[in-house]
Amino acid sequence: MAKKVAVILAGCGVYDGSEIHESAAVYVHLSRAGAQMHVVNHTKGQPTEETRNVLEESARIARGNIKDLKELDVNEYDAVIIPGGFGVAKNLSTWAVKGKDCTVEKDVEAIIKGFHGVKKPIGLCCISPVLAAKLFPGCELTVGCDTECEKWPYAGTAAAIKELGCKHVNKQVNEVHVDAKNKLVTTSAFMCNSPVHEIYDGIGEMVKYVLIN
Repeated sequence: MAKKVAVILAGCGVYDGSEIHESAAVYVHLSRAGAQMHVVNHTKGQPTEETRNVLEESARIARGNIKDLKELDVNEYDAVIIPGGFGVAKNLSTWAVKGKDCTVEKDVEAIIKGFHGVKKPIGLCCISPVLAAKLFPGCELTVGCDTECEKWPYAGTAAAIKELGCKHVNKQVNEVHVDAKNKLVTTSAFMCNSPVHEIYDGIGEMVKYVLIN
């Protein structure tokens, strides 16, 4: 039977929503693997000069096939994946302004802890592993490399993950880290300054390991 995977989006666009290339890569790899994918979203207006609806914006990526996060029942799914993008740090948490002292939005926290509590796989890429770092001290994650350079401009995130009591594992952009104990599968995606096809390949590995765990 095909695995049923929930994909949580945080809007549309790298700087204030879900990263479009990462989201599309997740969908393509799930589709190729024959998994059933159901897109859900955290509905919350963003603090800007204009009123914006994250659910409506995420529907642009999901071609309109999207549900409110409040409708997600962990019991109906085999796994959950959260693509990256600054929407994770702005809409799903307060990481963008508070870093390691952030809070995770309560509905998002409940869903992630729900999957974790029943030992169902959680796939996280780009900045989204920080959600697990905040919620599960001691877990193992990757956001790529912990040494900042032109290729890894956001390596400071690895240090913040370590400060939260988690283990950061350095991985290349086309690799994943699997925390078997916590059922977490993570990859760096656009935390790396890398060609999009390499990002795509790394997300493919994440999806593969989410589906077999």
